[in-house]
Amino acid sequence: MSLITEEVKGKADEVYYGDKISQEKTRLLLKEVGLPNGLLPLKDIIECGYVKESGFVWMKQKKAITHKFHKIGKQVTYAKEVTANVEKNRVKNLTGVKAKEVLIWLTLSEIYVDDPPTGNITFQIPAGLSRAYPVDAFEIEEEAGTETKKKKDVKEEEEVKEVKKEVSNGGSVVVNVKEV
Repeated sequence: MSLITEEVKGKADEVYYGDKISQEKTRLLLKEVGLPNGLLPLKDIIECGYVKESGFVWMKQKKAITHKFHKIGKQVTYAKEVTANVEKNRVKNLTGVKAKEVLIWLTLSEIYVDDPPTGNITFQIPAGLSRAYPVDAFEIEEEAGTETKKKKDVKEEEEVKEVKKEVSNGGSVVVNVKEV
């Protein structure tokens, strides 16, 4: 059963259709309320909305997805419909999100960061149990990263030229390969 009725949509200050704009608005909202912008890595969003008066937000995607947060090694599943109430530094009444803990999937009901900031974000289940992780595990680079990528590419090209120069002069090179 969907929590997003026509009545809720009618009260919405903002409703967006389509993946690109919905992704952008979701990240922006998370940032505005003080939460990491990569907390909801949804794909193929077809609709999202926000009722400012109550803080109610929703996101609908084409199909449920499972995402792995590599920095903490945790899998999280997002249903086709994700809803919540947002406020400063907190997501409450969360629906449609489960995290895998050992062999079982636990429904998440609340997510918050401490104020003043401690660098941790806490995830809570309806039973009240919670677990904290570093906030940066849920951050994603902004689009401004394209400029950073260009600088990185130029730096790598310069390093390759230096290696080629050293090899052509008869020097030896030790190469460390790291997995990306």
